[in-house]
Amino acid sequence: MSAAKTSQACLMKELKLLQGKDPLEGVHIDIPDDSNIYKWTIGIFGPPDTIYQGGYFKTEMEFPQDYPMRPPEMRFSTAMYHPNIYPDGRICISILHPPGEDAQSGERPEERWNPTQSVRTILLSVISLLNEPNISSPANVDASVAYRKWCNKEDDAYEKRVLKDVEKSKEVAKRDGVTVPTTLSEYVIQAPPPGREDSIGSSWSDGDSDEFNFDDSDDEDAGEDAD
Repeated sequence: MSAAKTSQACLMKELKLLQGKDPLEGVHIDIPDDSNIYKWTIGIFGPPDTIYQGGYFKTEMEFPQDYPMRPPEMRFSTAMYHPNIYPDGRICISILHPPGEDAQSGERPEERWNPTQSVRTILLSVISLLNEPNISSPANVDASVAYRKWCNKEDDAYEKRVLKDVEKSKEVAKRDGVTVPTTLSEYVIQAPPPGREDSIGSSWSDGDSDEFNFDDSDDEDAGEDAD
């Protein structure tokens, strides 16, 4: 099986699980273009009892054709003031960094991407990062300084800025027709009724990979990028 076919099958399997029998709470997953399984739009709901509560933060996740050998790229498309998120929305988190060692980053190889990771583990890491920033290696220095002062109860500028982003994100949710959970009971996923898990995500069946046509050059390009 070609690299492209393998990645398509892998992504369709993950999508079907996340939208069906094994969903992940706190996210809303969509495929903007039904003909392109390599680009996902994922809305992350602000976890209850945090300053992000009530927020709807959209991200774009784009996968390489040799996924899962290499990680996807992920960035926030809605405003997000956070120590580990660059001003342009890119997320600085070890799990999204390519496999291998990088002496300059100080990251251990096991902290970086490896093919056993998945969209689920990425999203869990990002959601955890929202409320527990890594301020030892910030992507946004100003946000990191503000976060430190907020934690030390020296200044509430960080909280005010985040709450402002939360309010802006509500307009995005309204425009997208998405209902944002604001309580723990709403945030926690309810088990689907019998038979429902088989119908969710059925538009992406394992056989759909035959609908994607990639010529040999795609695989060659993917192989060269992976070197």
